[in-house]
Amino acid sequence: MVRVPATAEPGHHVPRTYGNWRRPTSPGLMGLGTVGTMILMGGLIVVVLVVMLSDLLRGLAVAAGLAVLLMAIAVRDKHGLNALDKGSARVGWWRQRSAGEHLYRSGPLGQVPWGTNQLPGLAAASKLSEHSDSYGRRFALLRVPSTSTFTIVIGTEPDGAALVDEEQVDAWVSDWGLWLANLGDEPGIVAASVTVETAPDTGTRLRREVATNIDPDAPEFARALLAETVRDYPSGSSTVRAYVALSFAAARGGKKRSAAELARELGARLPGLTGELQATGAGPAHPLDAQELCELVRVAYDPASATAIDELHARGEATALSWSDVGPSAAEATWDDYRHDSGLSVTWAMTGAPRGNVQSSILARLLAPHRDVARKRVTLLYRPIDAASAAAIVEADLRAAQFRQTSSDKPTARDVLATRAAALTAQEEAAGAGLVNFGMLVTATVLDVARAADAHAAVENLSATARLRLRPVYGSQDSAFAAALPLGLVLPRHLALPGQVRDRL
Repeated sequence: MVRVPATAEPGHHVPRTYGNWRRPTSPGLMGLGTVGTMILMGGLIVVVLVVMLSDLLRGLAVAAGLAVLLMAIAVRDKHGLNALDKGSARVGWWRQRSAGEHLYRSGPLGQVPWGTNQLPGLAAASKLSEHSDSYGRRFALLRVPSTSTFTIVIGTEPDGAALVDEEQVDAWVSDWGLWLANLGDEPGIVAASVTVETAPDTGTRLRREVATNIDPDAPEFARALLAETVRDYPSGSSTVRAYVALSFAAARGGKKRSAAELARELGARLPGLTGELQATGAGPAHPLDAQELCELVRVAYDPASATAIDELHARGEATALSWSDVGPSAAEATWDDYRHDSGLSVTWAMTGAPRGNVQSSILARLLAPHRDVARKRVTLLYRPIDAASAAAIVEADLRAAQFRQTSSDKPTARDVLATRAAALTAQEEAAGAGLVNFGMLVTATVLDVARAADAHAAVENLSATARLRLRPVYGSQDSAFAAALPLGLVLPRHLALPGQVRDRL
């Protein structure tokens, strides 16, 4: 939602603010949610029956057990997690360690068939193919059989907001909101993600550009100055890359489509998607081909290979990577970090969006390079909601907020504000606004294990500047690392407990 003060002076630009994002809720007594309220009602009936059929002492014992269970559901920490959430994470991590699933070895000495470096975890069964769109551009199509989805990845070169008028930035944000809203009308789309990656610059591109354009007859001073620039500039400099991944369902009309069938359809739609994306300030947008996607994933799991890949590009040679060779040769997941080949990574998940209204530059420092983090990846996860489902969702959310407010004689200020926000969201949706579920993952990678504490502190400080609430993905660092890559992994489809049930607890 955009709010502009009505007291702006004529001809004076007032910065726009954005907000009114809401966390899905369900109606329930005492903050228990729908499932918790049903447990409460059923438990009270059981207590009454025990007292009637047995004695008061046993009834009190059953009531005490019910109270402990309800406390485990109702009491939440600052991240919105209750004891059941934390307990299930601990049990899942214990089972993973007991089965040895936190360790991964591939290659000739590993246990992967054919001695390849297959991707681990959620992306292990993924298949990659390459096709052409209606403009003749080659694009990679990634298939994940476990979720029956296909993903295309679009590479962009954002212009940035430096030396750009605020009116232009507002126009970009407006176009981005329109682009997200239009995703809900895209046939078959399941999810989308935007990944902004910062990494140290190896200097290879600058060296290649200077070597191919330098004049052999140039003055010696100019040649020496260029040589010094090529030698010293990469030290401390960084590159910023952005990727947009769009995931589509394989099934349509009850029939599953093959990669070739979906590629023909997406090939005709890709030019429109990339063209509209350029209007959002994303800069030139082009679909990644299979080789580019392989290089991107390979460097993510083995950051040290970035220099070798850039050197090959500088010589005009291809890396010739295949999808079966982009995974790590060794990886180990612990409770709070993930070790993979030449890097160690920690991934955080957003548990709370900024409260109140924010300006468009709220994420600027979080997205910018940081000296204490070798490679940083910020991924925004979106799940577009079609117009038919959006109306039912906002109305259900409004009823849940009203129930929470009216269930108490003295509602809290937070409940009153939540009802107003839900009503405003329902009004905007009725007026034609789009509805999108979103989340965020932040991955920090270091090349030296000794720098892990510095990277952890850096991300914690950056999240404070963005007014975000981040929490390390304890017990699932390997899965969170893969989800933060632009691979289009739809996390709700990998959960053992559906997200709809979790929201009602």
